[in-house]
Amino acid sequence: MPDYENAIEIKDLTKKYDGFTLDSIRFAVPKGCIMGFIGQNGAGKTTTIRAMLNIIQTDGGTINMLGLDHIKDEYAIKEQIAAVFDELPFHESFTANQVNTMFKGLYGNWNEEQFFAYLDRFSLPRKKKLKKFSKGMKMKLQIATALSHGAKLLIMDEATTGLDPVVRNEILDIFREYIQDENNSILMSSHITSDLEKIADCVTFIDKGKILLTGFKDEILEHHAVLKCTKADFKAIPAGDYISARINDFGAELMVADISAAKRQYPDFTFDRTTLEEIMLFYVNQGKKVWQ
Repeated sequence: MPDYENAIEIKDLTKKYDGFTLDSIRFAVPKGCIMGFIGQNGAGKTTTIRAMLNIIQTDGGTINMLGLDHIKDEYAIKEQIAAVFDELPFHESFTANQVNTMFKGLYGNWNEEQFFAYLDRFSLPRKKKLKKFSKGMKMKLQIATALSHGAKLLIMDEATTGLDPVVRNEILDIFREYIQDENNSILMSSHITSDLEKIADCVTFIDKGKILLTGFKDEILEHHAVLKCTKADFKAIPAGDYISARINDFGAELMVADISAAKRQYPDFTFDRTTLEEIMLFYVNQGKKVWQ
């Protein structure tokens, strides 16, 4: 495998559908990081992931994974990555034992012992048909297979959606263990920002096919804040000083992207720390600029 700094590099990726365009997006996932890929349903997360896996043809741009071209080196890449989806990709009449047999034939570096160790850890039966598995059990099975062939990159598409908090935490713990190896990386698409706040090193916000924000999570949270003021004070603040503003009966809340500059400019106003969910909400509404 080539030496590489970023596990994923996406540059000017474009895909046009009737009514939706993935609009020349670019972002990178540094090697050894968990990247939270955040956006509403329909924002373009799954389209991006399908393009990365060469499931759909793109209309422009480049995708490199593990230092390799996603089309020219597709098979070499797929030996080294694992994708986990919201829906189980295995036939429901299979058992976990049969999944093991199938993957043993697919991957030269399949680790049967590790797979069965994950089954035991997750309390997954080996002979029960998958149609009798709960949603959480199906997700754990996908993760067990993903982690049992030495993958250097995990790509998760809404993998924790619909799971109860206990199962979600269990899965996040597994990801923390996996990332202890600094050669391993994760791209985790989700609209559950609380999960990503716990685990992600970096975040990329996508909305309506455009990247709104990308960078290290802690820096994004450190620089953004919610400025609170009265409606009268709000009228005097130039639109260029904030991302968007939420107006309610009690006053105005404005998302600022540089808390230090905003505090110097508006020393008499209140500033509150923010969350990924709140940041996403204000950025998604920046087209309206002012909303309720």
